[in-house]
Amino acid sequence: MSARELAEVFTPSADEVEWARGKTHDDQPLLALLVWLKAYQRLGYFPKLAEVPTVVAEHIRSVVGLPEAVVLAEAAERSATRHRSYVRTRVGVAYDVAGVRAVAAKAIRKAAQAKDNPADLINVALDELVRAQCELPGYTTLDELTKKIRTEVNRGFFSLVSGRVDAAGRARLGRLLVVDPVTRRSEYDGLKDVAQAASLGKFKGRLAFLRDLDALGPTEVWLEGIPPGKLEVCVFSYLAAELRSGDIAVAGSDSYANLQDQLMTWQECAPLVEEFCAEAGLPTEAAELTGHYKKLLAETAAAVDGGYPGNTDLVLEGGRPSCAAGKVPSGARRRSSWRRPCMTGCRSGTCWTSSPAPPTSWAGTTTSGPRPAPTRRSPKRSAGTC
Repeated sequence: MSARELAEVFTPSADEVEWARGKTHDDQPLLALLVWLKAYQRLGYFPKLAEVPTVVAEHIRSVVGLPEAVVLAEAAERSATRHRSYVRTRVGVAYDVAGVRAVAAKAIRKAAQAKDNPADLINVALDELVRAQCELPGYTTLDELTKKIRTEVNRGFFSLVSGRVDAAGRARLGRLLVVDPVTRRSEYDGLKDVAQAASLGKFKGRLAFLRDLDALGPTEVWLEGIPPGKLEVCVFSYLAAELRSGDIAVAGSDSYANLQDQLMTWQECAPLVEEFCAEAGLPTEAAELTGHYKKLLAETAAAVDGGYPGNTDLVLEGGRPSCAAGKVPSGARRRSSWRRPCMTGCRSGTCWTSSPAPPTSWAGTTTSGPRPAPTRRSPKRSAGTC
């Protein structure tokens, strides 16, 4: 915490010091009362005195001119209750548990019509509580309130849509989840197949695919009245992933331009080929390079084929690899412990977008993410939040 922030945020005014002296009789309660006053003005709630940074307590003690022997310590419960009451009166806040929950619940319920992430809902509640000058409740209180209201709202949407689907529509949707015993794939799994390379035959197949989707039922009728935000969460989550991978580009964008435009031309690469191949230990002649990779491919294929008979996790059906029924490959189990970085690129894997945070903190923090790998014109591939 910088000296400037200490001076601007945690320096009690002469009026505040005079007010605190009129409410206490000893130096230690005086320090505790002033610390709670400045902490509440900063955070919007009363922290435990043991959680207050030492530098804050020492700064306030120095400003007031108290002896160094005076230390910040937890007061008796009766004194602590009285001090909190003094601070609330001073800042003009009423301690109304039911009122605070009502304000938070109203804000969460309204936001849940379009948002679904619990962290987003909690942050909306915090903003509204700060705006209403309410004392902030504990995180657990907001978390439980968010879970309850979010469940109620989503269950209401589900019941609305479910009531519109007739028996025939339910049967058609139910068939999507039936797994074919031969292919071990369901129709729902087939719905997730992406469009293949553009050709007349593939285009006709795609049209048939879309007709099958339309045959599921009048989805526009089923979803009528459902807030677009609920559907947009799915759409933009998928869009963010595609933008990160470069499979989707935004024309004219600096951050999400066409990845192909970022690649070097052959004219730019040609003078660097010999040097690159020497550093990578690769042949520089085309024929030799082709032979080199054919050899590597053949060796890898032979190793894979040699281990296939003993691989009980993998089966080949119609030339396509798939997991054996009821099994998860050991490699997948290993990958499950890998933590993918968050979409904003922070090193920790978590950020403000994925976990709720109070509107203020003892000191501001900044996070910097890893830089993208260097290219001639390296595009920024941070996907943002969804």
